[in-house]
Order: sequence, then structure tokens, then C-alpha cells
Amino acid sequence: MNKFIPFAASLALAGFAATASAQERTYDNGPVWDVSSIQTKPGHFNDYMKFVSKTWRAEQEQLKKAGYVIDYKVFTAMDPRDNEPDLLLAVEYKNMAALDMPLDQQDAMTRKLFGSMAGADKANIDRAVFRTLRGDTMFRELVLK
Repeated sequence: MNKFIPFAASLALAGFAATASAQERTYDNGPVWDVSSIQTKPGHFNDYMKFVSKTWRAEQEQLKKAGYVIDYKVFTAMDPRDNEPDLLLAVEYKNMAALDMPLDQQDAMTRKLFGSMAGADKANIDRAVFRTLRGDTMFRELVLK
């Protein structure tokens, strides 16, 4: 019986080692993507794209320069169905921590782009004429090993 206990213990440890190696991750956490789904209103796609190419782009460039944003992209949906977004605005962040910008910096960027917080609110209301925000989704990129 005494010889059996060390043998059983070594078998159990071998089983744990096999389980641990079988469960090693095959990926690492990568950047975080924030994707806004936009449905432009009929006849206003180009109006909204003027905002995207000027103001939204300037905001992303400021965030990129400050080190919060890695990259950004604009996608259009091919033949969207009714009530589906026709435009996707994607922003790539290094990690989740990059989304935690101090409020002082956020306010300073807002004032630089819109003149004031009230100006930013007005611009947001004005954009509602051109588009409907259908949602905002965050994705974590998984980098395969």
C-alpha cells in the first residue's frame, strides 16, 4: 500500500501537467476596436461624410498624436437592409487603458474642435439631421501566437 501512494501521486501530477500544457493560450490580447454603426438619412450620406472627413478625422488625429489612438478607419456597408447602418466608424486603441483619458484632456480636445462644450452639444444635435447612431460596439482583437 505504501508503494502505491507515491505512484498514484506521481500519476496525478502528470495528469495536471498534461492538462496545463493542453490549455496554454494560443493567442494574446491585442488592440481594442470601438466601432460606431451609423445609418445616414436618405440623401445625406455626403453631408455626413463632410463631418467625418473634417471634424471626426481631426478628432482622431488629435487622439493619435496624444497616443490614445493607434489608427482609425471608415467603412461603408454594401447594400445594407432597412434600418441597418451604412457607415461604420472604427477606432483602434492600444488597450482598454487608452480609453480612460483624463477628463481635463477630453475637455481640452472638445474645446479645440468645437470651441466649447456647448458647441460640441450643438454639433451633435446638428448631426442628427444627417444620421442615426445605430449602436457602438467594442471588439478586442486576439493576436494569434
